Amino acid sequence: MPEFKKATLKSGLRIVAETDPRSYSMSLGYFVRAGARNERDPQSGLSHFLEHMMFKGTKRRSAEDVNRELDELGGQSNAYTSEEQTVYYATVLPKFQDRIVDLLTDMMSPVLDEGEFETERQVILEEIAKYEDQPPFGGFERAMEVFFSPRGLGRRVLGTPESIEAMTAARMRDYFLQRYRPENIVVAASGNVDFDSLVSEIEQRTGDWASRLPVSDVPDDDLNTLPEGIQLDTRLATPDASQAYAIMIGDGPSSASPDRYAARLLASVLGDEGGSRMFWDLIDTGRAEIATCWPQEFSDCGSWFTYLVCAPEDLQSNKKFIQDIVTKLLEDGVGEAELRQAINKTTAGYIMQSERPSNRLFSIGSRTLMHDEYMSLDATLDRIKAVDENAISRVAKEFLSAPAMEIIASAASDAEDTSAASN
Repeated sequence: MPEFKKATLKSGLRIVAETDPRSYSMSLGYFVRAGARNERDPQSGLSHFLEHMMFKGTKRRSAEDVNRELDELGGQSNAYTSEEQTVYYATVLPKFQDRIVDLLTDMMSPVLDEGEFETERQVILEEIAKYEDQPPFGGFERAMEVFFSPRGLGRRVLGTPESIEAMTAARMRDYFLQRYRPENIVVAASGNVDFDSLVSEIEQRTGDWASRLPVSDVPDDDLNTLPEGIQLDTRLATPDASQAYAIMIGDGPSSASPDRYAARLLASVLGDEGGSRMFWDLIDTGRAEIATCWPQEFSDCGSWFTYLVCAPEDLQSNKKFIQDIVTKLLEDGVGEAELRQAINKTTAGYIMQSERPSNRLFSIGSRTLMHDEYMSLDATLDRIKAVDENAISRVAKEFLSAPAMEIIASAASDAEDTSAASN
């Protein structure tokens, strides 16, 4: 059976693992409390930019060495940045544990070379342009900016072209020293892990991390202004779009709230991509291409997203369909059979995902980083199974009764028509 283990080094660095000697692989990840909400205006997009730069070489390894060694280990590796954290992870065979610990830990001390910085700046700008060209054309970013404000949780993870153009390598180095300190980092592992060896290796290789101190302070943001490059219009004119994209956002539970399990099941009943109420009324009937909803949890708050994609002429009628579905659930609740189906589907998904150590890694690392808490798979399944019809109704009334904020991305004339229709 899996066993949870934890150690805290003198520096404050936390090391956690869910060990299982039956596994054929082991996963390792560095979870850093460095996300978009931790940035200020001059740092906008810096967490993600820095994520890219962490693969560009250390004092011991060139960028080519880093990527070559990752390939040599024959596993899977990657990184991502979100609103609240940056994560670097890899999955390898257990016999390569020492090598992946050495490599990932070394990567956490990058040289941040000026030449690589300028090259990667162009990569980031291309990435921003790519996402702006893809449906729904920045709609989700705009929804977060309008709902949370364009700072904190609403700050764009990638930053803006303006903020990336203005970024300097010196500012990145200072941000690294500020955020990549031991108390902001959790090392997580899962699968066939030698925990004692893991702790010993990391303690040996991170002894100087506590000395990381930022050189200068970044001034507080002027909350009476908008960051450069940010607009808060709720209508995005996209002349080349052949479909309309509607994003609705409202309040949701946080990742610390006990209501998060009921909210996840509520989303399954309402907007799961197969077998939900929205699916049968809008997708199966051909009224819309996409009609779904989900809660997005953050450490201290949350949001509820509803997403609709359809022909522009069907947008208003489909929004009415969704509202009618939500109203009926608020009035009548969820039936026992419908709830049981959602519970079975959700628990089966958790169980199948947990068969891979890499999937458990993200739960273990993120939970420890944000809440200093371990949740076993069995404990999670028990909380899901304990949700009843009353809990679903209570959560639905709390988070779905109030009107949601709405972002529409559509061709210019359609955007004007939908705006007029919604007034």
